[in-house]
Amino acid sequence: MAQFDVYENRNPATKKSIPYLLDVQADLLDNLATRAVVPLFTVAAMGKAAGHLNPQFKIKRTTVIMSTAELAGVNLNVLGEKVCSLTNDRNEIIAALDFLFTGF
Repeated sequence: MAQFDVYENRNPATKKSIPYLLDVQADLLDNLATRAVVPLFTVAAMGKAAGHLNPQFKIKRTTVIMSTAELAGVNLNVLGEKVCSLTNDRNEIIAALDFLFTGF
């Protein structure tokens, strides 16, 4: 598991609107039994996104929106298969998290 990896959402109740979970936890804390994740909503499910707070990404031909304000800690067994990594989008992800925490 690595920071900015994207995992399938295994929850059948939310999988349609939130197909993926983005791991935002620092690799230094990889030995914990939990991961800090941000849900990645489909555009249809999210509705209007808030600029810096909700960046968009393309995963498997699906545009998803990072719902930064819904950051949560989850047990490792909640995460499905790794789909991809958004490491190349690091600056955009960190900027959204900074905006959530500091308003800047």
